[in-house]
Amino acid sequence: MPSENVLTIYFQELEESLLQSGVRKSERVSQLLAEGFFEFGSSGRTLSKEQIIASLHAESPVNCTATEFKVQLLAPQTALVTYRACRHSEPPVFTVRSSIWQQWEGLWQMVFHQGTISTAPT
Repeated sequence: MPSENVLTIYFQELEESLLQSGVRKSERVSQLLAEGFFEFGSSGRTLSKEQIIASLHAESPVNCTATEFKVQLLAPQTALVTYRACRHSEPPVFTVRSSIWQQWEGLWQMVFHQGTISTAPT
């Protein structure tokens, strides 16, 4: 099993890739999201993999950054990733986010994600 630090870096790279406009509009999103994926969005809506992909393809590019990454292994092939994100819009939008990732046949895929609007970090 990789060290906690290696896992944190690995999942941080995966999560940050999903914040990049180029990735959000590419086939890579479909590879990273598992079949059966769903999200509780910051809007309060529940969205399926297909709905998320469609909304990502339609959105305008925006700069997002993420901080305070934490990874907790829930089982050998299941990880909970939490972090804070900032969408650098006017005004900026701050969220706390959580994702559950599972590994199948050596490939990690996101099975669940939640974004909750928050205040600016202190």
